[in-house]
Amino acid sequence: MKKYFPTLIFIAVALVSLTMAALVYFATVEAARIKFQSVADDALNRIEGRMEFDLALLHATQAMFAAQKGNLSRDQFRSYFASLDAERSFPSLRGIGFVRLIDSGQSDAITAELKQGYGIDRPLFPDTNLSWRTPIVLFEPMSKASLDAMGFDMATDPLRRSAIEAALAAKGEPRATSRVLLGQGDNGPRQPGILVFSRVDRPDGEGTAPAGFLYVAFRTSELFQAALGKAPLLPVAVEVFDGTMGDDTLLFRSEAPPDPGYGDDFSVTREADVAGRKWTINFRPSTAFMPPSPRTAPLMLGLFGLVLAGSIALVARYQQRAYEAAALLHETTEKSLLEKDLMLQEMKHRIKNSIARVLAMARQTAAHSENIDEFSASFSARLQAMAASQDMLTRSRWQKADLGELLRIELGQVFGKELPVDMMSGPKVELDETTTQALGLTFHELATNALKYGDGDNSVGGLKVDWRLNGQGKGRRLLFNWVERNANGVSAPEKTGFGTKLIDMNITRELDGQIVRRYTEDGLRVEIDIPYRR
Repeated sequence: MKKYFPTLIFIAVALVSLTMAALVYFATVEAARIKFQSVADDALNRIEGRMEFDLALLHATQAMFAAQKGNLSRDQFRSYFASLDAERSFPSLRGIGFVRLIDSGQSDAITAELKQGYGIDRPLFPDTNLSWRTPIVLFEPMSKASLDAMGFDMATDPLRRSAIEAALAAKGEPRATSRVLLGQGDNGPRQPGILVFSRVDRPDGEGTAPAGFLYVAFRTSELFQAALGKAPLLPVAVEVFDGTMGDDTLLFRSEAPPDPGYGDDFSVTREADVAGRKWTINFRPSTAFMPPSPRTAPLMLGLFGLVLAGSIALVARYQQRAYEAAALLHETTEKSLLEKDLMLQEMKHRIKNSIARVLAMARQTAAHSENIDEFSASFSARLQAMAASQDMLTRSRWQKADLGELLRIELGQVFGKELPVDMMSGPKVELDETTTQALGLTFHELATNALKYGDGDNSVGGLKVDWRLNGQGKGRRLLFNWVERNANGVSAPEKTGFGTKLIDMNITRELDGQIVRRYTEDGLRVEIDIPYRR
């Protein structure tokens, strides 16, 4: 029996070692699976965030059409589209269009409208048995293919008609089509895409039917590349389907192939609600995915156990450490998933607030603008002021922003980057998110008024800005002085413009502060007093 004892010891320790290797292998696989689920959720957040950003364009355009009562000329619509800088801001956008809702008996009026606006002399197409029609009457950017499509009745296509009917019932909310092939008439092959429709109501008292529908066209390949192509690149292979999975519902498939070394257990499927459509998104690890532990760890553990056959205690200790490491990794991953979920909810909340602010600013700017050019200039300038504040907050992860830097950025957008050294003075003051956004728009409006109504070329030289902190603790306040020197003197305006109202709303309502304007013989003095919240 004794001569077999070494063999028995070797067999026993070998079994323990192999068992440990198997346990570590399963723990490694589970840790890798949890890590990949976190990566897949990050990719889903990017896709949903990109879609909400792109659909904000439809909301803004809808607000402009509503302000214009649904009547825009081709030149006005072209000028508005040019101001969007769509090629840089919306790389997946194929174009924005407007289809008018009419009875079939009104086709001749639309034919005349197209002839007057585009020089097109042809009837609406194709023929239809429906009692209503939705021909394309506006589209940008204009090309030969889009010119050939003017007058096309969207309702004759079942996919487009379904989305139009859904948008009609949704009362202002966008509704998307299922997968459509875009690119008809282009040199390249047709590619999968979607159209998103949103109704434009008529002025009050002119019937219950809308004036028509705005629509945007996206190529899904560029859409998802814009969402997933930013650094850091995620190690995922993505397939996106409209509804159920199938070749006829495929919207996008990433170029990076899935890693064949990971089985179906690593496939993560999520659903997203996009403008009334359910998208099914399948994520699989790509060859760039790195698990938390090397794949060779279980093999190395087995070899180590065989070499050190007598070190049973060491093997048991390693087992304990492996379990503790796996438990800690699982706990850390769950905490990370919770934090990502909270960040997603906060991001959605911020996006909705930003969209609401942009829509309100678009409506008010449109209401106080005499023409589309004035609307485009004012609206773009205010968006840039808002974007500057957002950029500062983003760099600090939405925690704080420096008052002096914010002021230099906003004044630089109006007066140019070369500002006098002695123009601004004050201590270093850090602002919270709400104060940063409100003061960013306030500084932009004050600087614009100074340039517009100031002392000619001496507007910059006659401007002095200083600030200070007063008080202690919760009663601490930020005092801000804006002084414009003008040799001709200034007097109070007879009519309050939208810019002044915007400043007052930001200071008194948004920040719960006070603002005083003093018009004197030598210029204007603006005193702002707000609670200081870091």
